[in-house]
Amino acid sequence: MALSSFFGGRRNNVWDAVPDPLEVMVSLFDNAPATSFARDARAVASTSVDWKETPSEHVFKADLPGLRKEDVQVQIEDGRTLSISGQRQKEEVQKTDTWHRVERSSGSFMRKFRLPESADLDRITAKVDSGVLTVVVPKVEKQKSEARRIEIGGGASQPAAIDHEEKPVVDEQNGAPGTPAQAQAQ
Repeated sequence: MALSSFFGGRRNNVWDAVPDPLEVMVSLFDNAPATSFARDARAVASTSVDWKETPSEHVFKADLPGLRKEDVQVQIEDGRTLSISGQRQKEEVQKTDTWHRVERSSGSFMRKFRLPESADLDRITAKVDSGVLTVVVPKVEKQKSEARRIEIGGGASQPAAIDHEEKPVVDEQNGAPGTPAQAQAQ
């Protein structure tokens, strides 16, 4: 297998130069024998999720055919990580049944996405409709930048400039020269 096909897949932006570990795992199982383990591992690794950003929100869509909302969990972990997980139960097999082909998978899946600072974590919604999970993460509304005046503290009684030079003062009682500090102390 060529190295390029090993790391192949969809590449849409600069971060796509780093191979997605889940895509690598899927490619490893593509040529694996059709065992139950390989099929289930492939299903867990290949749960596809689209992430779209609009001016007002981030939208995640995952194809989860056959799953009910009770089978799926959406949660925020570690502050800003969106976690989508679930489990598809294995169909009960009767000894009297003869299966000619088993292609549908069972098992658990989990995908995690680090949300940007603009995500409003308090207004996230999720719904399942026709086997598609949609998670909407609104963006925090930006504050309109309006000019506003900031008051400057201090009073008008403060001198504009401070004269740090001490001038000699004459002591009126005994006529001795001194500084203003010495005059106040007496």
